[in-house]
Amino acid sequence: MDNALEHLGRLLPRPAGVEPKDWDLVRHQLGTDLPGDYRTFIDTYGGGCVDHYLWVLEPGCANASYDLVDADEERAEANQWLWDGGEEKPAELEGADARLVPWASTDNGEFLYWLARPGEDPDEWTVMVNEARGPRWEHLDMGCTRFLAAVLSGDLRSEILSDSFPTDPHAFLPSADFG
Repeated sequence: MDNALEHLGRLLPRPAGVEPKDWDLVRHQLGTDLPGDYRTFIDTYGGGCVDHYLWVLEPGCANASYDLVDADEERAEANQWLWDGGEEKPAELEGADARLVPWASTDNGEFLYWLARPGEDPDEWTVMVNEARGPRWEHLDMGCTRFLAAVLSGDLRSEILSDSFPTDPHAFLPSADFG
């Protein structure tokens, strides 16, 4: 287990009875592997809601609203529609076929993505946060588990995410409970 996941484990209570995913199937569905820290997080926690605000998406989620594979297709179409309509594409996506892969959303409509560049190992993907109903983006040079640990510990403050996130004490509600 990496340091960020260990740190997150001290901050966020873990649910019981989480079933590991078939990551080969997920890779086939998405056309790409996913970062190891995310796979370990999902195999440890499953998908779910952090502090009643941030939903970590999971592949094969019983609640389609929080399914990573469904969100990947939906967000790709939605973002392309916005960019085709004149909204400025983030500079990080200019050029060499970079791709956004969603891994979380919020109750307000923000989305958190990985920035996936061609030929880059998924463990090197970084986090991008997009504001709800607007063109503002944040790019953070870290993976999703490190991002979650930093936000929950107060070491990182997003300029886009709600000022009421995170809460104290932290809570994790598994998506399986909302099927």
